[in-house]
Amino acid sequence: MRIPVNDIIVKKRVRKDVGDISALAESMRRYGQISPVLVGKNNVLIAGERRLRAARLLGWRTINAVIAETSLPLSLLEMEIEENTQRRDFTDEEEAGALRRLYRLRRPGFFRRLWNTVLVFFRRLFGTAA
Repeated sequence: MRIPVNDIIVKKRVRKDVGDISALAESMRRYGQISPVLVGKNNVLIAGERRLRAARLLGWRTINAVIAETSLPLSLLEMEIEENTQRRDFTDEEEAGALRRLYRLRRPGFFRRLWNTVLVFFRRLFGTAA
């Protein structure tokens, strides 16, 4: 569900330093909001402060949000902690592999470009969807 950015209340948070959000804001500008923020039934932010700040920086009026089913302070704090600890960054090998794939997709070799041209030609010729 989408809720107004200005309706979200930020109270005491575990994370004190949200860091630089300019890269996240640029990502959200380019690709949109990939993950919703989590708020309580009274619109108090539980998880997603960096996303919320990036949305505000971008001047967004609304943001995708999920409303927590509980209002128990213990559960809300557990969710905030869980959201910030239960993730895993790419290993160096995974990140390098992803960047190689991205490079190849952005700069296809001669034969890949030729194949793509042939595919486009036949799709246009026979009127099939890409």
